[in-house]
Amino acid sequence: MHPVTRGTLLRGRYRLLAPLGRGAMGQVWEAVDTHLDRPLAVKLVAADLTGDERQRARARRRFEREAKAAAALDHANIATVYDADITSGTYWLAMQLIRGATLADLVAERGPHCVEAAAAVAAQLCTGLAAAHAAGLAHRDLKPANVMVRTDGVVTILDFGLVKPLAADATRLTATGEGLGSAAYSAPEVLMGERETDGRADLYSVGCLLYHLLTGAPPFPAPEPALLLRRRLTEPPPTPADHGIDVPAALTGLLTGLLAPAAHDRPASAAAVHGALRPFLPRPEDGAAPCGPEDPRRPFVLPMSPYPYPT
Repeated sequence: MHPVTRGTLLRGRYRLLAPLGRGAMGQVWEAVDTHLDRPLAVKLVAADLTGDERQRARARRRFEREAKAAAALDHANIATVYDADITSGTYWLAMQLIRGATLADLVAERGPHCVEAAAAVAAQLCTGLAAAHAAGLAHRDLKPANVMVRTDGVVTILDFGLVKPLAADATRLTATGEGLGSAAYSAPEVLMGERETDGRADLYSVGCLLYHLLTGAPPFPAPEPALLLRRRLTEPPPTPADHGIDVPAALTGLLTGLLAPAAHDRPASAAAVHGALRPFLPRPEDGAAPCGPEDPRRPFVLPMSPYPYPT
């Protein structure tokens, strides 16, 4: 990746202010749109400069197509993409800056979540995914680090600039060895690099995230992707009861369905999963005390109420 520093200006407009995080696929910086004086986040990913010119041109077309697809998504549970380009061998996306905490940080700080909070996160994920899937897009990289819970409790999916077309005739542009997400949360068909995947791969990831929220750990922990894949294909899905955590039988059944090795054995759609989660969502009458910061139950218990609360 071309080195960037504080103050770097992209496209003469987006000034990098401070790093927010770094991962295997790139960096995220807090930035400002100097034209509109708007805070935003910029994700930078090193361009693949290997291969011939034809392969590089194909990778650029994929990036442009996926950035446009992400920018077309307008949904409260999906971070908005404002702009995208390639500068000095680096792909970058300018996107909505979300104030809050990642699921990874929330679970690390608070441990396992109650059924209502875990169901609230999963339901909001499904609401965003339903919109994306209806637009013919899949995420394929859902994990605790790229799901944010805003300070008003709204769950927001990040990194939809790396989506994949769901259309049957879409060109597969994934090269061998390309990172497709954290293995601990990826569906078996994604780990195997199958050509034909659809939104049910995202539903598998929702199951992994829901399991993580309820138990404090992902299902099928394994040190190597190959071992992880073998366990997912040959062992029955784990349940929260394996960790001594009691959840309703219907929610355990939903988890088992979401974590089915074969996509055709999972729920048919994100909307169907949302419907199955509905009985476990918090109700307004349950919210006698105001929900605190970054509480995903808040949009269900106190819809459209101001935050922070007036004193």
